[in-house]
Amino acid sequence: MMRSASRQALAALGEQITSALGGRASVATLTKLAEELYAVADLLVKQPRLRRTLGDPATSADSRAELVERLLSGKVAKPTLQVAKAAVSERWSSPWDLTDALESAGDDALFAAAEKDGELDRVEDELFRFERILESDGDLTGLLDEHTVDTERRTKLLDSLLKGKVSPITLNLLHHAVASQRKRGIGPAIDDLLEHAASRQGRSVARVTSALPLSDGQHNRLAAALTDLYRRPISIRTAIDPSVRGGLVVRVGDEVIDGSIAHKLTEARSLVAG
Repeated sequence: MMRSASRQALAALGEQITSALGGRASVATLTKLAEELYAVADLLVKQPRLRRTLGDPATSADSRAELVERLLSGKVAKPTLQVAKAAVSERWSSPWDLTDALESAGDDALFAAAEKDGELDRVEDELFRFERILESDGDLTGLLDEHTVDTERRTKLLDSLLKGKVSPITLNLLHHAVASQRKRGIGPAIDDLLEHAASRQGRSVARVTSALPLSDGQHNRLAAALTDLYRRPISIRTAIDPSVRGGLVVRVGDEVIDGSIAHKLTEARSLVAG
């Protein structure tokens, strides 16, 4: 988890990216920006000395920006160079936080591309649906998380499952989630991406699991109740799981509200056994 200085730096970097790109950047430009930012982050992962130098708050911000200019000029597009220089100019609590911020900026560029293309809701929904598939298939999760297996083989596995079935932006986000050495695993990575997508629209995500599909009325009432409870807009993503038997399991961030019949039966059995 980022400490205070890095959180402030990340927020400042986000503002600079928004200001630099504005609404002018095309989907293609944003997609290329993401790919190149991921590549810069990967370079810092592989080059510890460079990572420490660029993330050292004791050195001049201008000198760090000049070093990035020398390293990347002519090798990446102008927007990528601009974002990278802005990133190293910030004060980070740890050089690793700089690396993570560059990856986060890449994610943000892809979400901005989805937003420009009118597909942000679709991308968010596809990420949620794939998260549910992984939760029910531990073998698949293990294959995608196995870092002893070549990254290309794992991304090919993703392609075989999803290519042509999801947005290219969704696939790009998942490719990076699998390839990155900084992610904690495909499941947590998707969880972070969902929160990232929701935050772009000023809301949080509630993952709701029920035994039967919710009606439109139930969906709207639940969204209103959760919005009132958490005092911020809540977007609901629903999944069906007959094992809950009845009621709902609601997860918002790290908080779980388990109102399922299955949970109540488990509690009752524990009381009887006790």
